[in-house]
Amino acid sequence: MRGPGAPRLFLLERCKAVNQLRDAASLGRYQRDVDAALRQLGAERVMERLWARDFALWKPEPAEITNRLGWLDIAQAMTLEVGSLQSFASQVLSAGFTQAVLLGMGGSSLAPEVYARTLAPRKALADSVLELTVLDSTDPAAVLSCAEGLDPKQTLFIVSTKSGSTVETLSLFKFFYNWTQAGLGAQDVGSHFVAITDPGSSLAALAARLRFRSIFLSDPNIGGRYSALSHFGLVPAALVGVDLPRLLQSALDAAASCAPGVDIAQNVGAYLGAVLGVLAKVGRDKVTFIVSPAIASFGDWVEQLIAESTGKEGQGILPVVGEPLAPPSWYGNDRLFVYLQLGSRARSCSAGPDAAETALVALESAGHPVLRLRLNDPYELGAQFFVWEMATAVASYFLRVNPFDQPNVESAKVLARQMLAQYEAQGALPAEKPALSSDGVQVYGDVSTQSLQDAFRSFLDQARPGAYISLQVYLQATREHHALLQELRLRLRERSHLATTLGFGPRFLHSTGQLHKGDAGRGLFIQITADDVRDVAIPNEPGSQASAVTFGVLKAAQALGDRQALLHAGRKVIRLHLSRDVAGGLEYLTKSLA
Repeated sequence: MRGPGAPRLFLLERCKAVNQLRDAASLGRYQRDVDAALRQLGAERVMERLWARDFALWKPEPAEITNRLGWLDIAQAMTLEVGSLQSFASQVLSAGFTQAVLLGMGGSSLAPEVYARTLAPRKALADSVLELTVLDSTDPAAVLSCAEGLDPKQTLFIVSTKSGSTVETLSLFKFFYNWTQAGLGAQDVGSHFVAITDPGSSLAALAARLRFRSIFLSDPNIGGRYSALSHFGLVPAALVGVDLPRLLQSALDAAASCAPGVDIAQNVGAYLGAVLGVLAKVGRDKVTFIVSPAIASFGDWVEQLIAESTGKEGQGILPVVGEPLAPPSWYGNDRLFVYLQLGSRARSCSAGPDAAETALVALESAGHPVLRLRLNDPYELGAQFFVWEMATAVASYFLRVNPFDQPNVESAKVLARQMLAQYEAQGALPAEKPALSSDGVQVYGDVSTQSLQDAFRSFLDQARPGAYISLQVYLQATREHHALLQELRLRLRERSHLATTLGFGPRFLHSTGQLHKGDAGRGLFIQITADDVRDVAIPNEPGSQASAVTFGVLKAAQALGDRQALLHAGRKVIRLHLSRDVAGGLEYLTKSLA
């Protein structure tokens, strides 16, 4: 494998200078501001200082900065690990495993999901790889549905958490440890488990005690959302048959194109970071991603990276992922459109092969800024991982926020723990009386109307300039539910002409949850919960039958805790609780907006 060499740029083909970078962007009147920002980056030697780990680029103190910059050279370090990772994958296959389930949240789950969905060989064409399922939900139906599709003899579980103490991950581990033991007996249960964690974590000690098949200790100087090219991403990537040398070379080429010796006019990370930062500062802080279907899961990864890195101290760039394009007149002046296109022709919209490009041309003509990034090969995702990490760090320099911490995430966790403590002490979560009930939908919040339609209308009428609508859904993420929620989302956009986002809880708590509570506070949050048809106990300890809470209780506590954290932060929140007819309830919500 060759090391970093001549820069290879990834905004269109063979971009070598800022004029050609402009060809990939249609920024209109903002181009002058971006050019000025690039000159500022050069004058202040930002790229040189970033590579030198200068914490003062973001904050006057080094806390959670100097020990979070290991991503800068992790691709180079992991080239030395390729052989051992490939050998591990071969050993797992030789042991008879055919399925792998990754138990993790946020940065531990999103990159593996990208690898499994975009770079893994088709199972029909490659019997020498494992089929990977990512489980990042505490919804009891999701947990049981996953278990029902597995054969314990042939399943390997990857327990992935940087801290080693993530409550969702450990709860899932304890359940599947007992499930495996029940199916196979107590002997050698540990051989069906692998840990990925930081050195010295509680999970590392637990995995050693329970004799896990393998324990991978990742670089502790990398935060979760920057860990795609570390063990957290590459261990599962190896198991699903990703060509690791090819992926890492792509990342190394990208690092070379962002290196301190590259002229600022040709530095891809600097240019993209300047675009994100400058446009956010002038109000274009809703980055709307249009992603080719074959690499669609990359949108979820970049959503976490941008939202959790920039959404704090009253600042924030909101990634809008999975929202179909609309006519230009539907958009305000708060959008930047980014088209991540795989191949030479647009294939992102169902209306036709060129529908995305046609819509983007119309948006350009209306004065909206548009940026196109073309990938000629799916393995260029390795480059995209690095380029977007660098760009996010540079954008955070302009916003004057620390891109590596998440100060508001803990607030929801603390409140959820308090809810669980009350449940364990009193046998019930905090009770709340609904403001109104309508055909199986209970509405909680500051609601003074007598109908769901009026409640929706008055809630949306609170929108301020630059507002957005966030659907926060604590349901099983089935295809049917997702389709119904997309209909609701589009109806909300049609009525309000605001940016919309959709997240399943508690997954989004480890992704966009930081931004929701840390940004300028213009979001309108619609939380959707429902009764659980089935529930399942969480063992207190692996191997023990004793249980204090269930997955249903944990999920409910997380929903209640996050809602309270949003209210404490001064956010506008309404909770809609459905009966057990979830599909019917979602359809009713959508019709209520007609």
